[in-house]
Amino acid sequence: MKLSNIKTIYFDYDGTLHDSIKIYAPAFKKAYDFLVENNYAKQRMWRDEEIAKWLGYTSNEMWQNFMGDLEESARKEASSIIGIEMENQILAGNAILYDGALGVLKQLKNKGYNLIFLSNCSINYMELSNKAFNLNLFFNDMVCSEMYGFIPKYEILSKIKDRYEMNQVIVGDRFHDIESAEKNNIESVFCQYGYGEKSEGLKSSLIIKDIKEILWYFM
Repeated sequence: MKLSNIKTIYFDYDGTLHDSIKIYAPAFKKAYDFLVENNYAKQRMWRDEEIAKWLGYTSNEMWQNFMGDLEESARKEASSIIGIEMENQILAGNAILYDGALGVLKQLKNKGYNLIFLSNCSINYMELSNKAFNLNLFFNDMVCSEMYGFIPKYEILSKIKDRYEMNQVIVGDRFHDIESAEKNNIESVFCQYGYGEKSEGLKSSLIIKDIKEILWYFM
């Protein structure tokens, strides 16, 4: 099934284009070590599969769900540790996109689609990712949640969607993306290879198991 007459494609980043557990896991573990050292948490081992469930959340959402009773000063410090370490990992060249991701963006761009980066991330993280992979060569616009005070992604989409040509679709791996599509009356593609549970994509228009499958529906 092809989605008809699509003009604008919003792409989530982490878990959709970027295999972000590679840089998030060491950052999370560093922040958790800080919490243990300061008696805010108990020592334990973390598997990547456990850590990955927080990918796609804003920082505020992540901490509310992970340790909602953590005092604010500790939360801010731990959150800062994660952000700085992820940025250091990008600068060190450790960030990795999914195989074929840039090729998909290039082909869609060349085909004339309006491509919009839309992520629950900070401005600095977005800019460092842009620099690492020259994302601006493919995206017509780049939007992140910090630019809108970390409000929910569906609210950000409602504020920006009229800037771009209809018909529209959002591609992502978490419920935030599918919810954004549903609340803004656009199509959605759920990336089952990402970090969300399969149940998060039940209301999507399409489900893919590899980023390269996008081309089957849009080319």
